[in-house]
Amino acid sequence: MFGECHTLLLIVSLQDHLSDRWQWQPDLDDGYTVQGVYHLLTEQEAIPLDAAAGLIWHPQVPLKVSILAWRLLRDRLPTKANLITRGILPSATHLCVSGCGEVETVQHLFHSCSTFGSLWSLVSYWIGSPLVIAQTLPDHFVQFTSSAGGSRARRSFMQLIWLVCVWVVWLERNHILFRGSADTLLHMLDKIKTFSYS
Repeated sequence: MFGECHTLLLIVSLQDHLSDRWQWQPDLDDGYTVQGVYHLLTEQEAIPLDAAAGLIWHPQVPLKVSILAWRLLRDRLPTKANLITRGILPSATHLCVSGCGEVETVQHLFHSCSTFGSLWSLVSYWIGSPLVIAQTLPDHFVQFTSSAGGSRARRSFMQLIWLVCVWVVWLERNHILFRGSADTLLHMLDKIKTFSYS
């Protein structure tokens, strides 16, 4: 910590002929004013919600599933990587619970894991929809929901299936982690079928 402080102080250049003062970064000329802060806050463009955010809340999905998806798309689930980042787990425990040997991040667990990620191809085959190839989970959600095309009811069904899939993956991940038991992919697919028609 001392070395870090020392490094920060090395870039400071003191000048005898200038007095110290506070400086408001958004307006270096006039400094801080209430009017300046008001303009700063009101002139900012509203950040649009991404397309996936509007798909999270589905009337036929329990609130806990929608909240899981909301946290998932914001990378706020307690995956091993996130728990290590927060200092809760030691860094040696970073590997995915599936045993694939990769770091357990949200992106890995729900999308690219050789175990859980391959569930998407089974689901796509079951519903007769093309397999979605996307780089990020929000993109995957949006593309999966619209992959079957068709009516609003069909898109709503696809939305429901995606939400059920992530719920089943998260439950399975927790069963492996806390109970030491693992289901096969086909059994996970059966759970998805059951939950989606309940």
